[in-house]
Amino acid sequence: MNLRTTRPAGGFGRLLLAGLLGLSLHATPALAADPVKGGTISVATIGEPPTLDPMTSTADLVGIVSQHIFETLYTFDGKWNLTPLLAEKMPEISADGLTYTIALRQGITFHDGAKMDSADVLASLKRWTEVASRGKSAAKLISAIEAPDANTIKITLKQPYAPLTALLAMNNSAAIVLPKGKIAPQLTEFVGTGPYQLKARLPDQYIQLTRFDGYQSRPGEPDGYGGARKQYLDEIRFVPVSNANTRVEAAVAGQFDYVDSLPVESIDKLKSGRSDPVMLRPFGWPRLVLNTKQGIMSNLAVRQAVQLALNEEDMLFAAFGKKEFYRLNGDLYPEGYPWATKLGDKFYNKGDAAGAKKLVDGANVSDRTIRILTSQQYEFHYKMALVAAEYLKAAGFKVDMQVVDWATLTQRRQDPALWDIFITHSPFLPEPALIDFPSKDAPGWWDTPRRNQVLDAFNQAGTQEERVKRWADVQQAVYDEVPFIKVGDFNAQSARSPALQGTRPAPWPYFWNAWKAAGK
Repeated sequence: MNLRTTRPAGGFGRLLLAGLLGLSLHATPALAADPVKGGTISVATIGEPPTLDPMTSTADLVGIVSQHIFETLYTFDGKWNLTPLLAEKMPEISADGLTYTIALRQGITFHDGAKMDSADVLASLKRWTEVASRGKSAAKLISAIEAPDANTIKITLKQPYAPLTALLAMNNSAAIVLPKGKIAPQLTEFVGTGPYQLKARLPDQYIQLTRFDGYQSRPGEPDGYGGARKQYLDEIRFVPVSNANTRVEAAVAGQFDYVDSLPVESIDKLKSGRSDPVMLRPFGWPRLVLNTKQGIMSNLAVRQAVQLALNEEDMLFAAFGKKEFYRLNGDLYPEGYPWATKLGDKFYNKGDAAGAKKLVDGANVSDRTIRILTSQQYEFHYKMALVAAEYLKAAGFKVDMQVVDWATLTQRRQDPALWDIFITHSPFLPEPALIDFPSKDAPGWWDTPRRNQVLDAFNQAGTQEERVKRWADVQQAVYDEVPFIKVGDFNAQSARSPALQGTRPAPWPYFWNAWKAAGK
């Protein structure tokens, strides 16, 4: 390729976003100590992941575990810039934005001993476009994926698509690289290139990962999810602890080395126990996803009525208790991100039961039952659901609360016949296209002419300035067509043992680069 006609992924492809908000992954560990090799840590998670195949799931829990096993071509550094992982460098993008040429790292070995080359990456990307919600969305814009030689992948697009590299970096609905011989519609062997490999999985007991001695780390120093991935620990065990109060008590007692997803109001209790609080602020945004495909929520007037009926301030207070743990904000991104707007005030936090009832009356809906699907494993989801239910009842709806474990929720939400609203949350992602709602295949199934128009314009924009402008159009379409409802901004809290070093607050906690301090 003539390099004079190409440009490195930069400009709008560079994601210099979340560091402005204190979400940088460069946070200094609480204690400084020399790394110690060896040892086992136990990590309490919010439950049993529904799968270990991160291509087929957008669940954070799946990404947290599987990112230790599998790797993608790109990832994010400590300031949320895109950075290469299994790729040798950032892609070369042709001047017209249609061709991405990706040089692959050499000498990479899979857990089964096979050497990685472009044939594995080609087969993996093909599977990604067939089974992953993000991959299916990207596939509609891809005209060809080729392997010109053993160390190169070339992706040709039908039209410019600015988010492509970010999609290839995400750790859920992820474009992981698998050995071509292990690829199947449903994985039966979980073999990757990551620093840890799967040794055992006992459902509802633990997932055991052990150090992969053939791992080839990138050179240099750790840098967020990028840079060097150093393997100090011998073993990592992920243990499902579905009850939030049980996780709190376990953290206070020092039962685990790391405890994920704790209620923020437990911070005072944590300070008096054997674990140190880990606070990520701001972390992300909870939302109610509405089923636009089938049932009562397929009616636009009903969705608008739900949006009008809710009081998000009460929902946030019920979920988090203290204002220091949340912020009332109807815009999809908080201040500090280039994607932040002031469009949400007109639609947010209205609590207008009479206005909502009037909208539903005009829609001539005979059965006003709303099935809310939620889980107590994320306790704040459940508390928000309880408050939302009362406001919806005041607007004339009947609420059927369906409380299930998180694994069941992620399965049920795939079937549009089973629910009307489910509650989820997401970290603030550096690229809006990484949020699952743009995909027509994601549960909720938002697919309208206006959605297609505004998202196409956003994704094809050639400069960051134009993308920011087009993102405001996307947000306005969300407020008008209500595929989901943002509840607000919130912080996330976890806890770690004083002995666990090398960890940093992160939306998907990772334990390469972590070690257990001697004598702790």
